[in-house]
Amino acid sequence: MVLDYYKLREQPFGVTPDSRYLFLGPTHREALASLLYGVDAGCGFLALIALPGLGKTTLLFHAMNQLRDKAKTVFLFETGCTPSDLLRALLTGLGVQEAEGTLIQMQLKLKEALQEQFRLGKRVVVVIDEAQNLDDSVLELVRMLSNFETSREKLVQVILAGQPRLAEKIGSPGLEQLRQRVSIFAGLEPFSREDTEFYVDHRLQVAGYTSATPLFTRDALTLIARHSNGIPRNINNLCFSSMSLGSALKLKTIGSETVQEVIADLDVERFRPKPPPVPRPEQKRPREVRAIPVPSRAPSRLFMWMARAVPGMLVVLLLAAVVFVAGWWPQRVAEHAQTELSTPVVAAAPSAAPSSVKAESAQKPLAPARATGPVAGHKWSVVPALAVARPVSSTPQPAGTERVVSVTPGKTLVSICMESFGSCDPGVLQQIRDLNPELSNLDHIEIGQKIRIPASAGESGTP
Repeated sequence: MVLDYYKLREQPFGVTPDSRYLFLGPTHREALASLLYGVDAGCGFLALIALPGLGKTTLLFHAMNQLRDKAKTVFLFETGCTPSDLLRALLTGLGVQEAEGTLIQMQLKLKEALQEQFRLGKRVVVVIDEAQNLDDSVLELVRMLSNFETSREKLVQVILAGQPRLAEKIGSPGLEQLRQRVSIFAGLEPFSREDTEFYVDHRLQVAGYTSATPLFTRDALTLIARHSNGIPRNINNLCFSSMSLGSALKLKTIGSETVQEVIADLDVERFRPKPPPVPRPEQKRPREVRAIPVPSRAPSRLFMWMARAVPGMLVVLLLAAVVFVAGWWPQRVAEHAQTELSTPVVAAAPSAAPSSVKAESAQKPLAPARATGPVAGHKWSVVPALAVARPVSSTPQPAGTERVVSVTPGKTLVSICMESFGSCDPGVLQQIRDLNPELSNLDHIEIGQKIRIPASAGESGTP
């Protein structure tokens, strides 16, 4: 129906690699020239690397057609095989009747077949398509084919064609010897927007389209080029489906709307089963939690008042302590000095005084007595002698009734008397002087000095 509607002799966008429909874009033309040159130059191995759908097989068939008159060509495409399978397929392609036996026997048969073709003056060109699927052991056998040679030229030439994974295999360290034997690497690139338009027109003309009106509009060709990514196989699929839909809709010219509908129909993603939605776990409503008021971190007024008042209180207490110590200590020192200075040293009066002295004493007033010893840091205090006079005992202490006291720091003769007898009167001081004749000054005693004092205070006499 499509061919009759658009007046075509055959399907222009078929899937078979017909070399009549080969369109040589820039990279296709360069790759074909490289392969033909390598065969003519006698290179042992050549490689053609391209993405799927770019026309490798079509290009290889076209090259083999050009070499058919001067070379024996063998096309191998069953790449999922063992080394024995590969040798058997190669012998069959060369016309060997009995292509069986062990690996060594088949290698000997292959050598005889190659020598026969050499005597006929023909090259042997073996094309292995989809070579990226070959195991390393098979590729190693392919490398061994280069050993079939004469002293002047190779008996067999091999063209390895495949996808980019073939280049990774050849470049692996385990196949370094094969990599060194590949003389030419050719590649194919996708068509550009202009090349896509030329490609479509070329195939329509080969199929017999003769109308002056273009079958595809420029917008349709632009959409085809964009969606096909410039890959010839994708271009063929879009054009075939667009022509089928256009003939069904009775369209003489195929526009972008038709191509867009075809693109939607060819979207394989819409046929893929979508995974069932994962049920979301039932979420329980969270319990309402009453917010607990967080106490303020701001300091209270009492704390702030105490923070301001405490330093002031400490200062006041410190000043009060200083004032107290400054007033109490001098007073205490003055009282202590007053106690020592208020006790006069009175010499014992003789038991019998001359009458003249008594008469003179009765006529003259008594002068105040002074302390005989100086006290450092204190003024002399004048005390009336009659007010502090104590009767002096006239009875001497018997021997063996005294005791010895050692002077410690801070001790005075008066304090020793007060500690020993509870009081200190002139009579006791006189007894201490009598016991310690070495004391020239009762107010000056040394620390550690031994002082003899009466065991007990004697009876007081009249001074």
